[in-house]
Order: sequence, then C-alpha cells, then structure tokens
Amino acid sequence: MDFDLALERLLSRIEELGAITDTPGSLTRTFLSPANLRAARQVMAWMEEAGMKTGHDAGGTIRGVLPGKDPPLPPLLLGSHLDTVIDAGKYDGALGVLIALAALEVTGPLDFPVHVLGFSDEEGVRFHATYLGSRACVGQLGPEMLEIRDRAGITLGEALANEGWHEGATSFFYENHRSKGYVEIHIEQGRVLDELKEAVCAVSAICGQRRLTITLRGKADHAGTTPMPLRHDALAGAAECILEVESHAIYREGLLATVGKIDVRPGASNTIPGEATFTLDFRHPDDAARERLLDGLLERFRVIATRRKLQLSWDPVQSNAAVPCDTALTRSLLDAVEKQVRARFTLPSGAGHDAVMMATVMPVAMLFVRCRGGLSHHPEEYAGPRDIAVALRVLVDFLSSLR
Repeated sequence: MDFDLALERLLSRIEELGAITDTPGSLTRTFLSPANLRAARQVMAWMEEAGMKTGHDAGGTIRGVLPGKDPPLPPLLLGSHLDTVIDAGKYDGALGVLIALAALEVTGPLDFPVHVLGFSDEEGVRFHATYLGSRACVGQLGPEMLEIRDRAGITLGEALANEGWHEGATSFFYENHRSKGYVEIHIEQGRVLDELKEAVCAVSAICGQRRLTITLRGKADHAGTTPMPLRHDALAGAAECILEVESHAIYREGLLATVGKIDVRPGASNTIPGEATFTLDFRHPDDAARERLLDGLLERFRVIATRRKLQLSWDPVQSNAAVPCDTALTRSLLDAVEKQVRARFTLPSGAGHDAVMMATVMPVAMLFVRCRGGLSHHPEEYAGPRDIAVALRVLVDFLSSLR
C-alpha cells in the first residue's frame, strides 16, 4: 500500500477507535468492558482487511498474524494495549497497535512472520493489577493472580469465566527464546521530546520501581496548650521528609521520586498530628542505582525522625525490576530513526508498558513518539500527524531492515 494512504488510514483509525467508549462524552475502556471488546473486534476487522489471520483469547487480547516466507522463521511481535484509563486520551496504547498494522500495510509480507497484538489490559483500572493482557501471553496469570478482586468483589478468575470472550477463543502463549522480539511504539507520556523539539527517539530501558508506605508516629496533643519545643508533630516530620524526597531526586539523573498521598491522624484542626503516613514512588532505569539512592533517602528519613523524636517505619507495596531494551533491536531502531530525524539518542521510560511482561521471554525494544506538552492519561493527550508520520516511516524502515 502507498505510504500516504496507509498514514491517512492510520490517523482515521485513531479517531474511530477513540470514539469507542463505555462513557459517552469521555473515553474509557477497561478490562472486559463492552467498549473494550467492541474496540478489539474493530481492530480485528482491520487486521483481516490487511490479510492477517486473526484470533483472540478469553480475556479480550487480539492477535493478527502476517505469515512470513518459507522456511518458517521465528516471529517478530509488534503491539500495545487497547484498554484506557478513565477519561483517557486516544493515543496511549492504541497508537502502538494501529501503527503496527499501518506499517505492515506498507511493507506487505516479510521474510519472517509478524504478530500484531492488542492487549486487553495494561492500565489495571478494574483489578488494580497491570499488564493482565500481556501477562496471559507469557504464562503469568497463575492461581494467585486469578484470585485478585475488583471493587465489586469479583475475582479475575470469575470475570474471565463469566464475562470472557469465549466464542472462538484461543490462547496465545509465547515461550522463552522462541521469538525475534517484541517492539512497541508508544507516546512518550513525558515532555522531554517536546522540549527537545524531536519527533521520536528509541527507549533505553523501562525504569524499575519501588513503592513504599512511610509512617511517622509522634504524639497527638492539644494544639492550644502544648508549647512548640515540646511537640512531637508527625505531620511536620512528614513534611520535612517529603521535601527531602524532592531535593534527593532533583539533581540525580534518571531518578524520579514522588509522594502522591498523605494521611494524617487524628485529623482534627485543633490537635497536633500524632501519626502521618505517606506514599513513596521511587523509579530509576538502573536497579542497583535505585536501591542505593533509596537507602540514602531512607537514612535521611531516620535522621529527621530521630531529631524530631518520632518513630519511623516503612512497608513495601510494590517492586518491579528495570527492563533494559535489547541492544541489537534498539540499534536497528536507531538506524531507522537517524534516517528520518538525523538524531540518535535514547530516553528511559518512567512509565510501565506491556514490554515489561514480554521481556520475560524475549528481547524488547521501544520507540517513543512526541506528545504535546507531555500530557497523557487526559482527554487532551495529542500526538501530531507529522510526528506519527515520522514514527510510521521509522517502523517501516526498521521492519524492512530486519532479516
């Protein structure tokens, strides 16, 4: 297919898919929702128009296969997710699926098979557990995962059994070292490309992440009768710790540290806070560096708590290792990028992606596309047609260069 026609179809399909929603007036598609399944069926229809053999699993993940030439070679996987957050933008996830389809419409069949995947759940809105679609494809939806519950108390296993897309369903299972790799095109969801005025770049790694809950305990007391030097104010201690988080991260390259929530007890305006608990989200593309920097920050918390005569404790909530992108695949992506924009650089991804799961069984690579102002997970999320065109040319060149 002519490149310009493929691009025109891609831009039109982004708009069409962005109109498929469970919430009129805003975009929302969550795991196994009616809109998510409608979106999956629509993308499968486009895959079939492109001559791909299609299938889906019970969880709503879809796949289109473009066969390669004989003799059979390991497949290359492309794709992203079709679910959204609540009141979302239309590029996050969907762009990666639709641009893969558009690139194959330009290249036609290649020497090797290509599988395009549209994962049913990456965002984790319904079950508060991310990557459900890609987890299933790499065999990581075990008994423990099937017992997680949504807000209505329904387990994942029950949802799959009672709400799943069973008619004609199959399962997609990718074994270790049986594929060329997985490549995902995604909006940056940050503002670095926008500030650099660059359309695209390759991704070096997906940042590892630690989430903790930090608790400081002091003594609740009367706000009107307790002298300032005698107070053990847990909230004041937490405030100092939170400022320490910011100062600890701001001058350390690659480190992202965020306090997003704080709870105070007893929570009365005329009572000195006796307990303060806050969340800490700590990310870095290098696991060893992340742990070293986290240890340094926790030591600063200890110093603050001791000086203020507060008790300090913390509880781990989540831990994800960093995922480095494959050197060879990334080099090929950068070669294709350099042909289009004459710039050759990488950025780490602070956000998680389905590539995290796929990396457990195959090499992965990613291409970032500039999004206006770095805005994502928002109705005004936007990637411009010129940048999408650059990304499409990069993907076409990348696919054509592989053997």
